[in-house]
Amino acid sequence: MEKNRIYLSSPTMNGLEQQYIQEAFDTNWIAPLGPNVNEFEKEFVSYLASKEPTESFENGLYSTALVSGTAAIHLALKAVGIKKGDVVFCSSLTFAASCNPIVYEGGVPVFIDSEEDSWNMDPKALRKAFKKYPNAKAVIVVNLYGTPAKLDEIASICSEHNVVLIEDAAESLGARYKGIQTGTFGKYGIFSFNGNKIITTSGGGMLISDDQSMIDKARFWATQAREIASHYEHKEIGYNYRMSNVLAGIGRGQLKSLDEFIERKKKIYYTNKEALKDIEDIRFNPIPEDCQPNYWLTCITLKDTSKVKPIDILITLENNNIEARPIWKPMHMQPVFADCDFISMVDDPKGISGKIFECGVCLPSDIKNTDEDMERIIRIVKGFWGSR
Repeated sequence: MEKNRIYLSSPTMNGLEQQYIQEAFDTNWIAPLGPNVNEFEKEFVSYLASKEPTESFENGLYSTALVSGTAAIHLALKAVGIKKGDVVFCSSLTFAASCNPIVYEGGVPVFIDSEEDSWNMDPKALRKAFKKYPNAKAVIVVNLYGTPAKLDEIASICSEHNVVLIEDAAESLGARYKGIQTGTFGKYGIFSFNGNKIITTSGGGMLISDDQSMIDKARFWATQAREIASHYEHKEIGYNYRMSNVLAGIGRGQLKSLDEFIERKKKIYYTNKEALKDIEDIRFNPIPEDCQPNYWLTCITLKDTSKVKPIDILITLENNNIEARPIWKPMHMQPVFADCDFISMVDDPKGISGKIFECGVCLPSDIKNTDEDMERIIRIVKGFWGSR
């Protein structure tokens, strides 16, 4: 086995983070809250707004830095007013963090299948879902692996039904749809800074909205819903969800490298695609024309007729000290959500998302991958088809 480990998507530090961390130590702002938190929130929405000024930003964007993207989704659902029994539509092909918070508030997840163009939520299936559940209270759309969903169409459907759209942009920071940054199409946008994301704070998330009053409310809930008083006064249930000043310092440094990181991820995607283009069994995660993804993960699917199966690639890469992963297992196929409804435009109970899962692999997409690392990965994958 070759010694140096190639990771799927590990943290990449640029050195600037240490400056902000040191400031936190020098000023003893170690505990939650502090200057880095305030500045990270401002700098984050400034990045989103600066890329393509549109009417979406006329009234400004507001944000609150949190301990995770999951916490951001939870507070967004709480802001919407989800109560026990309320139906919430959610992309099925995603990680469990997208839908678990629905259950926290007593809501009922209904999962929406993918469409082949982007692997994201199928707008046709969403329309079908509204016919079955006309009283649904919210929609959570996920931008899978850094590629935007058909956000304008989905936002329009939500508007027609007077339903709040929550955009899960945990994987798509820096990606754009029709020139507009992802995370800004819904009433609420959520982002994740988990260790495997395109930028990281080791753990953390951000909730954004153009509604300042709701961001203020979310920030209040995230600080244990403590009322303004000389003593500890609580009239509502709150949560310990605020990001620490130290972690926010890491985020400030990371944000300065985001555009560079996107370019590196893009190179990984197209290097793989060019090298494997002659293998007819392989298809890459699609990129619709109107999208500028952040290329967070490079993924492939194999034809049903392929002699090579995803597990073969995963095991062989691991045996060579290279980390790869299966595609997310859709939520409608998860045992914990076995009783939840699934809306699809195909007759197969697995849906399009289930087929993508069964024939898919997430290839190593680490920003630090060298040309030699890429050659090593590609050589192993091509070897299954007798090609070097």
